[in-house]
Amino acid sequence: MSVEPSGKSPQKPLPLEDVSRLVALLRESGVGEIQIRQGELEISVKAKPEAPNTVPEASAHSAPPQELVSRAEPETDGFHAVRSPLVGTFYRAPAPGEEPYVQVGDTVKAGQPLCIVEAMKLMNEIPSDVSGQVVEVLADNADGVEYDQPLFRLRPEE
Repeated sequence: MSVEPSGKSPQKPLPLEDVSRLVALLRESGVGEIQIRQGELEISVKAKPEAPNTVPEASAHSAPPQELVSRAEPETDGFHAVRSPLVGTFYRAPAPGEEPYVQVGDTVKAGQPLCIVEAMKLMNEIPSDVSGQVVEVLADNADGVEYDQPLFRLRPEE
């Protein structure tokens, strides 16, 4: 980690106690950089780059590991579960105050958006992967959802 004052040299000595708290916060949070500005003093604390042999974190767009796919619940009673492709916050409507994308009883086509899952400030529309009728909404609006968590139960078209 490096601590870099920027701009003009500060009039007062660098608050090292505060810097050590920032370093601890950086380690705990897992973010890459913290910048604090107070008047003309700016402190930037950056994490060291990861070692080259470190396994990179899976992105929201990468394929799920095979062991997770094989543990998925089987479809039951002829219904199809539309599952969350990522961890995030579930929203039924495209924006606050607007109508939900779908209601129980609605007929949907494959590819039609059913909801949004927000992950890292990105709004990800989740489409239906089959055509059919919405039988049940399995997640509550604005609740957190996990990877592969069922969000909707659909009765697929015959």
